[in-house]
Amino acid sequence: MPQVPALDRYFHITQRRSTLAREIRGGITTFMAMCYILLLNPLILSGKDAQGHTLGHAPLITATALAAAVSTLLMGLVGKVPLALAAGLGVSGVLSTQVAPHMTWPQAMGMCVIYGGVIMLLVLTGLRELIMNAIPLALKHAITMGIGMFIALIGLVKAGFVHPSTGGGPVSLGPAGELAGWPVLVFCLTLLAVLMLYARAVPGALLIGILTGTLVAVLVDRLARPAPGAWRNGPPRLHGGAVAMPDFSLFGKVAFGGWGSIGTMSVVVITFTLVLAGFFDAMATIIGVGAEAGLTDDRGRMPGLSRALLVDGAGGAIGGLSGASGQTVFIESATGVGEGARTGLSATVTGLLFAGALFLTPLTRIVPGEVAAAALVVIGAMMMGSARHIDWNDRSVAIPVFLTVVLMPFTYSITAGVGAGVIAYTAIRAAEGRWREPGAFMWALTAVFTVYFALHPIENWLGVKGS
Repeated sequence: MPQVPALDRYFHITQRRSTLAREIRGGITTFMAMCYILLLNPLILSGKDAQGHTLGHAPLITATALAAAVSTLLMGLVGKVPLALAAGLGVSGVLSTQVAPHMTWPQAMGMCVIYGGVIMLLVLTGLRELIMNAIPLALKHAITMGIGMFIALIGLVKAGFVHPSTGGGPVSLGPAGELAGWPVLVFCLTLLAVLMLYARAVPGALLIGILTGTLVAVLVDRLARPAPGAWRNGPPRLHGGAVAMPDFSLFGKVAFGGWGSIGTMSVVVITFTLVLAGFFDAMATIIGVGAEAGLTDDRGRMPGLSRALLVDGAGGAIGGLSGASGQTVFIESATGVGEGARTGLSATVTGLLFAGALFLTPLTRIVPGEVAAAALVVIGAMMMGSARHIDWNDRSVAIPVFLTVVLMPFTYSITAGVGAGVIAYTAIRAAEGRWREPGAFMWALTAVFTVYFALHPIENWLGVKGS
């Protein structure tokens, strides 16, 4: 395929030793590797807010596709690097379990806009890199693992595999200590299929597994005819045509303020948690994929990194305004790089494909929640790979890492896991006589999280309630 001079000059295709065909192929490959987010994000954000309202499945699919399209196009046209963005599952998990139950969905999306603005401010002032460097590497890996465990638990609960217990324990296998219903069986078969495909390193394992699981679900629905209400998000059927106009009803529905019911300190800590969930892996992902694409110099620096980080931060605000939660760079961008992509044209192609997906909501709604939930469990398992970087023989590291990882799923709160890990890390360092080692930023975080955990007794002692 011949080069187009205007595109070549703008994206530096020849300069980066790529071709138009490679960029297009890379953009398509990246989209195919990450389009599962159109199914998973609506699943995570399917809960009710403090007023009992839900966002709606069809509007969420539209919002997810819209936010991914806009943020990825920005990365391609402004950042000019082969990186694609979509809703961060960690951010969506925080919104669904920690934010929305205490406020309205518009207020939750407003906090997304705020955290996106905070990240952009950190990039512009150069503080983002300083903060990243101030947090110990072991805790960074722990947060990644903890979010993975948290996402996996969400998937298990959404599938009905794990259920609130009616017996002695807090949770049980299924509703009464055993699995029940055809949809749970479909979840198990999909999970096994994806895991086997991953084990054999089959390209597109997640997408293939989801498509296979959906086909099985359609057959089960036709042949076994599960009872009404058995499928959590409705039966896997096509209602009407395959193409429909997108539902933009969530766009622009953001609200700022009115958070008095949860207290100022809780708002501050939740915002900080969203910032962590939104940008923790972004810098490493951007540099890692950039290095694979040959865009870094001999010192590991990537030209245009600040632009890419700025677009990544803007993704938080874009996701909030769209109603889809914050956007972040996806590691699946590496699949496009593997196909030869080296420029922002690849990301532009991916963004255009997400824009096209806006009109395919009826097709994506065929995929039952139980099938999408299996993908959440697999992604959680992949995120546990960071465990290999932890020195488990060093108790001063292993204990804070352990607390961070287990408390996120056990408390259904990323904030609780991060806070416990930070406090344990600084406390152990102080006990070892190495209190200077954590640094001023970590000690400041320790103070903030200590107040957060002790907020209720502090309020009782002062005779006040949330401000």
